[in-house]
Amino acid sequence: MKISVELTLTPLQDDFETPIIHFIKKLRASGLTVLENPLSTQVYGDYDTVMNLLQAEIKGAFMDLDHVVLGMKIVKSDRSDYEPHF
Repeated sequence: MKISVELTLTPLQDDFETPIIHFIKKLRASGLTVLENPLSTQVYGDYDTVMNLLQAEIKGAFMDLDHVVLGMKIVKSDRSDYEPHF
């Protein structure tokens, strides 16, 4: 089963960019389709593969940061090729 996941990592600290960049680089290194925009990061792939990756990387980010918020949306389909038609 394919899924699309949208993530927004928000470290609650002054130097917030460094942990976000580190988190995104870890996701990119997975070999999965990872797309970024100014507000979120999307990961696309097989459910088990994506969720195993996210479990490890979210836990790592939470262990590294004292205060952090992570917003996540999951869609049951691969939406990586979506283009609006309006």
